[in-house]
Amino acid sequence: MYSFVMEDVLKGLFIYVPPGYVACVYDLGRGVLKKVLTPGLHFKIPFWQKAKLFNTQTLEYSISRDFNSQNERALGDIPIAAMTKDGKRIAVEGTILLRLDIHQIPSIWQTIGEDFVAKIIRPTVRSRIRMVTTRYDQGELVGEKRDAVEDDLKNELERIFYSRGIFVENVLLGEIANITKYVNVAKE
Repeated sequence: MYSFVMEDVLKGLFIYVPPGYVACVYDLGRGVLKKVLTPGLHFKIPFWQKAKLFNTQTLEYSISRDFNSQNERALGDIPIAAMTKDGKRIAVEGTILLRLDIHQIPSIWQTIGEDFVAKIIRPTVRSRIRMVTTRYDQGELVGEKRDAVEDDLKNELERIFYSRGIFVENVLLGEIANITKYVNVAKE
C-alpha cells in the first residue's frame, strides 16, 4: 500500500515533456498558467495542478477521401464541396500544414479548449476553400493558376488563424474534380 501511494504521489510531482511538445499547466487556484513548459522534466503540485501536452511540430491537416469523419477531434476532413466562378460544382482535396504558436498555447487552451480542430480549424478551412474557389474557373483551379489559388488560400487562412495562435506553413492542393466523382463530401 505504501509503495502504491508513493508511486501515485511521485508521478503527480513530475511532468515529462517530450521533444516537439510543450505543456500547459492548469492550477486550481490561478487557472491556466501563462508559462509554457518546454521539453524536459518539470515539477508540479500533485492534485493541485494538471498538465496538458500540446504538439508544436508541423501538423498535417489532410483533406481526403480516406479521412474518417466519425472522429471530430481528428486533424483532417473529407473532400470539400465548392463552387467555381464558372458555376461548376467541385470537390477539393489537399493538405494544409499548420503549427501552434508556443506562446499562445495557454490562450488557445483557455479560450477555445482542447477541441480547437472541430471548433476553429475545420469550419474555417471549409469556408475559406469555398470562398477562394469562387474566384477561379475550374480550368484555372486544375491548371495554370493552381499556385495562385494555393497562395490565396494560405493568405485567407493566415488572416484568420494568426490571431488565434495558429501558423499556416503551407497549403498544398490535391485532386480537384467534379463533385459527381465523390461519394462522401463535406457539404456544410
